[in-house]
Amino acid sequence: MRRILVTLPVENEHRRLLEAAAPGEVFTYCPLRQVTRDMAQNADIVVGNVSPELLAGSEKLAWLQLHSAGTAGYAEGLLKEGVILTNATGAYGLAISEHMLGMALCLQKKLHLYGRNQQQAIWKDEGPVTSMFGATVLVVGLGDIGGEFAKRCKAMGSRVIGIRRVVRALPDGVDEVHRMNRLDALLPQADIVALSLPSTAETNRLFSAERISRMKKGAILLNVGRGTAVDQEALCDALESGHLGGAGLDVTDPEPLPAEHRLWHAPNLILTPHVSGGYHLAETFERIVRLSADNLARFLSGTEMISVVDFTTGYRQVR
Repeated sequence: MRRILVTLPVENEHRRLLEAAAPGEVFTYCPLRQVTRDMAQNADIVVGNVSPELLAGSEKLAWLQLHSAGTAGYAEGLLKEGVILTNATGAYGLAISEHMLGMALCLQKKLHLYGRNQQQAIWKDEGPVTSMFGATVLVVGLGDIGGEFAKRCKAMGSRVIGIRRVVRALPDGVDEVHRMNRLDALLPQADIVALSLPSTAETNRLFSAERISRMKKGAILLNVGRGTAVDQEALCDALESGHLGGAGLDVTDPEPLPAEHRLWHAPNLILTPHVSGGYHLAETFERIVRLSADNLARFLSGTEMISVVDFTTGYRQVR
């Protein structure tokens, strides 16, 4: 019998689903913060983001199912060779893409300005607005989250351009797809630039001052991946100068954002504290549990698993 450690905050119906996928195996359910090194080291299978330090050196671990799409800390050599790592790609696209769309529409329609005016009892017309209809949207990182955002923009009448590491067949909701080497050429076309990138050496400060300057005047920048992808000082400069029309950030560097940081007071900026994902939308958690149960059945039957991570890139394997 295999020992399966589950750190997700599951209810009885979730336990039944997981246990039905692995009849006869031994399950231990433990809140993530209460997991000990002994518990982690004795597990053959772990479902949840147990600290890499607790898992390091484990001779028993055969498979780790993350509850996150990001893999930072897990794909850097702490796990023994041969351990299967899967992430939760596919679970977050609904919630985060809707959050992105909400930020974009709020900036386009100046709802943030009207909200401020309401608090001060100011009856004022804030002037012209823009639309998703006819806008050019550049999605940088066309995975589950970026792909779901692209579909929503396309449904509202946008021209959608995607950038991804590997160019395959044209995804639904995308008019064009390119590799990263085309980023600088595409930036001046975009009314909205949406980032949904993991934290890697290649994405660190990808949007530098020079790259932000290439964006169309009045464009909107959205970032829901990792705060390290954007030079925040340069972003503040671009917002304060009026070069950018607005920005929506659900991630910053560092987190929490220090109270004295310029971002708090940057004009036309919507800032949320890394809440677009997580379990804020109940359906996200349900998808993670279903994915975990599906992968559990696949692992035990020896069939191909979902969202297997390539340790050399930190991304889901491309098939």
